[in-house]
Amino acid sequence: MTLRLYNTMTRRVEDFVPIVPGRVSLYTCGPTIWNYAHIGNFRTFLFEDLLRRWLEASGLTVFHVMNLTDVDDRTIQAAAKAGVTLREHVEPYAQAFFADRDYLRILPAHAYPRATQFIAPMISLVESLLAKGIAYRGDDGSVYFAIGRFPAYGRLSQLDQRELRSGASGRVSSDEYAKEDARDFVLWKAAQPDDELVQAAWDAPFGRGRPGWHLECSAMALDLLREKWGGDVLDIHCGGVDLIFPHHEDEIAQSCAHTGKEDFARVWMHAEFLNIRGTKMSKRFGNITTARDLEEDGVDAAALRLFFFQAHYRQKIDLNDESIAQAAAGLRRLGDFAARLEAAPSAAAGAVGAGATSELEGAAKQLREQFSAALDDDLNAPRAVAALFDFVTAGNRALDRGAGAAAAAREAFAWATGVLDVLPTPKEADSELATWVEERIQARKAARQARDFAQADAI
Repeated sequence: MTLRLYNTMTRRVEDFVPIVPGRVSLYTCGPTIWNYAHIGNFRTFLFEDLLRRWLEASGLTVFHVMNLTDVDDRTIQAAAKAGVTLREHVEPYAQAFFADRDYLRILPAHAYPRATQFIAPMISLVESLLAKGIAYRGDDGSVYFAIGRFPAYGRLSQLDQRELRSGASGRVSSDEYAKEDARDFVLWKAAQPDDELVQAAWDAPFGRGRPGWHLECSAMALDLLREKWGGDVLDIHCGGVDLIFPHHEDEIAQSCAHTGKEDFARVWMHAEFLNIRGTKMSKRFGNITTARDLEEDGVDAAALRLFFFQAHYRQKIDLNDESIAQAAAGLRRLGDFAARLEAAPSAAAGAVGAGATSELEGAAKQLREQFSAALDDDLNAPRAVAALFDFVTAGNRALDRGAGAAAAAREAFAWATGVLDVLPTPKEADSELATWVEERIQARKAARQARDFAQADAI
């Protein structure tokens, strides 16, 4: 079956055909490192992790880039409030993100560009847009993108062109704004006192300032893609549904206006929101939960992965105590079966239970077919998870009947659980406890050798 993915640009599930056969450029919008990334962010990052794993399992070479936004309105405001430089403020949160990523078993991207490392390409992109007459310098000293001069503006978010506002009376300088407030957006912000205070301002031919949030991803993606493979169109661009507008819409406008290409990315994919106990996670509702909160609560990362993969990435999902408990129960079932399959004797031709072994091999074949068909169908993780648990049921039944652990069964199970990465995290031995136990054993042995049986019994 051909891999088919839902493209937000066309609102259709389409056959995925890489621009260059055999390889895929994947750009995923990463966290803004002004604070800890919350578990809603990681819902998107886990969907992207599964996408990458499946692309690679399908034999494709993937070049994965995830940016870290280290300069924008929020990072500057947070650094200024803390009385530190921008770099000093964001660095701990960058390292926290990497730790949370590792906890959740997310494969590291091949590149993690930070906006502050790509100021030169950003300046060049703004210069290109100014030269083409698609950007202009406002009376406030900032540089804006004139959406009225880019006829394709609004394709991704399906904006009504009649409602667009352009020109001096229709500019927006904030990084985030509503779809109903679409205006000329800022590419380069004139330096303000707080920018200078936290060392977040750079000299440019069109005035000292800093990049707008939307400009950053375009410049970093284009620069890294050209360096890696020499192209200027991405195969796949991902993010959360909240990034469709304005962020991804603005990325497309400035990138395509710069390159002259119709597309900035061939496929756009977006993950839905995560709710916490029935309510969208937000500061307003006071229900922000971070990955490290769940790790400190002792939640196995594999249980969280299993929880998220039991819902399609384009469906909203609710995280609550009951859903975590159910995922943990499913994880135990997978762990118990993995141990049982590993401990089962290898299948031998003509052995007792040969019929059951054949049944197990058939179940393994079915697992591969159903699992592949599910993920090829717009990354349908719930169906893939269901196929995995169907195999566990069939496998336990076959092992009860004396089946030997056929190599095909072990390989199929390892392959499927490897793509999802949903086996329990091995428990780390407590080194202090192990040392104490060994000391007690040696003390008891010494007491028995000294025929001090009362002391040996006490130990």
